[in-house]
Amino acid sequence: MRGRWDLKDDQWEVVEPVLRPQRRADNRGRPWHDTRCVLNGVMWVLGSGAQWRELPERYPPYQTCHRRFQQWVRSGKLEETLRVLAHYLHERGQLNLEEAFVDATFASAKKGAFAVGPTRRGKGTKIIAIAAGNSLPLAVAVDSASPAECQLVEDVLAGSFLNDLPKRLIGDKAYDSDKLDEKLAEEYGIEMIAPNRRNRGKTQDGRPLRRYRRRWRVERLFAWLHHFRRLVNRWEYHVENFLGFVRLGCLQLLLRRL
Repeated sequence: MRGRWDLKDDQWEVVEPVLRPQRRADNRGRPWHDTRCVLNGVMWVLGSGAQWRELPERYPPYQTCHRRFQQWVRSGKLEETLRVLAHYLHERGQLNLEEAFVDATFASAKKGAFAVGPTRRGKGTKIIAIAAGNSLPLAVAVDSASPAECQLVEDVLAGSFLNDLPKRLIGDKAYDSDKLDEKLAEEYGIEMIAPNRRNRGKTQDGRPLRRYRRRWRVERLFAWLHHFRRLVNRWEYHVENFLGFVRLGCLQLLLRRL
């Protein structure tokens, strides 16, 4: 019986070539647990938000799933899988780069960890994401919750799943910055569109600003990501493991469009 978070056959066919484990040349050592079952176990932790040790018996031991998850994170396999899937969908017209939407959401950190900063809502981590017009993720990054969001745009662009970048990037007032506008235009060829903060003069032309009305699409992306309970609160001590779960959430969203 397939669980709620388990991958379907056609979804597994896309990610299997990247996540296939490399066996030793001499074939020594204990047999590896089935990679698909391990990935389904990790997906269960992502979706349920439960501790690793609560993994149901239908999956491999939680130590195996946790260890393999960390191997995928450190080797870059999760990022590579996202790139393969994003290019697959982009070639079929599922990811449009004419315009995209940027925003950040707050993940509360109950314990001390790397990349955790204080805010009015308490200490936590920011998940920064860029969404396509259909709300599918184009790029994600995580950072301390303390820095201003306009300072994190380049980090999330560096985490893009595609080689090409969007022509226009639309954000809220947190991204109203002349310095950011100039840097994105000169170095990336991206037009930044954001309404002006109250304490600044008018710098945005009204016609491009009409695109701001569609910014709800990035909010929909975060609503989808928050269905994965492991992303609502951060429990991982190492920030790369938390980013790994964020990428797994994006992977699930992209796989649903196959």
